[in-house]
Amino acid sequence: MNAQKPGLHPRNRHHSRYDLDALCAVTPSLRDFIIANPNGEATIDFARPQAVKALNKALLAQFYGVREWDIPDGFLCPPVPGRADYLHHLADVLAESHQGQIPTQASVLDIGTGANCIYPLIGVHEYGWRFTGSETNDAALASAQAIISANPGLSRAVRLRRQKDSTAVLSGIIHKNEQYDAIICNPPFHDSAQSAQAGSERKRRNLGQSAEGALNFGGQQQELWCEGGEVAFIRTMIAESPQFARQVLWFTSLVSRGDNLPELYRALTQVGAVKVIKKEMAQGQKQSRFIAWTFLDDNQRQRWAQTRFKA
Repeated sequence: MNAQKPGLHPRNRHHSRYDLDALCAVTPSLRDFIIANPNGEATIDFARPQAVKALNKALLAQFYGVREWDIPDGFLCPPVPGRADYLHHLADVLAESHQGQIPTQASVLDIGTGANCIYPLIGVHEYGWRFTGSETNDAALASAQAIISANPGLSRAVRLRRQKDSTAVLSGIIHKNEQYDAIICNPPFHDSAQSAQAGSERKRRNLGQSAEGALNFGGQQQELWCEGGEVAFIRTMIAESPQFARQVLWFTSLVSRGDNLPELYRALTQVGAVKVIKKEMAQGQKQSRFIAWTFLDDNQRQRWAQTRFKA
């Protein structure tokens, strides 16, 4: 029970194997999805989408104080440990301009917060940050709002905004005179519906799920794919970012494929980013990373932190 999951951030709460008894105690419905692996050890039947949802509900309740959490069928059910890792590494980035101290009460914009509202739930609990979540999908927006409303205290820390322009990322969301200490983004990975479907099929086969009984647990269209895939989405975000160069300290985005980095770095050079960093992450065998860029130099970032951050 004390085996370490390789690669997770030191502050990540999910280094040890899941304590299934403790998780079932906070979310009894999870017990319906416990099976024995070939070695006779208790594990979760990850081939069943409802099992993944029940696990998330239990993890959020046990570790992050989220009393009520649910998403409509067919929406993305994210892995909690990996999502937490993004925020912990982001906290380190913010601390670099604040004498190594992680700021509390930082203001973060979550692009595409999704029906699950996962980043605000973790970030509010772990660091006391305030979040604005943008979303293009009405059903996802309603689900995220229901989660916020059902959990005492979240409505004071999290607000949602509808992105009315599906071709924009930041424009229309960041209002005049607003400032954000960081922007986070988990962009659609695939470049077409066919590519997304092929990815779901690989996941289904890897989990041993039958084609007849399979449910689409990979997510909705806007969660999975966009024209041009993640490179096109992030390039749009990069192209828009100079408009908000004095309103945002750090722009960041997950990048699923490492071979997409050179094109993104070229785009950042073209828009005049002053500093660009990459944070590598790993969850088990899965490798990921995020890039961060700013238009403020070292002195400007320090003044920003002095003005806005509380240790």
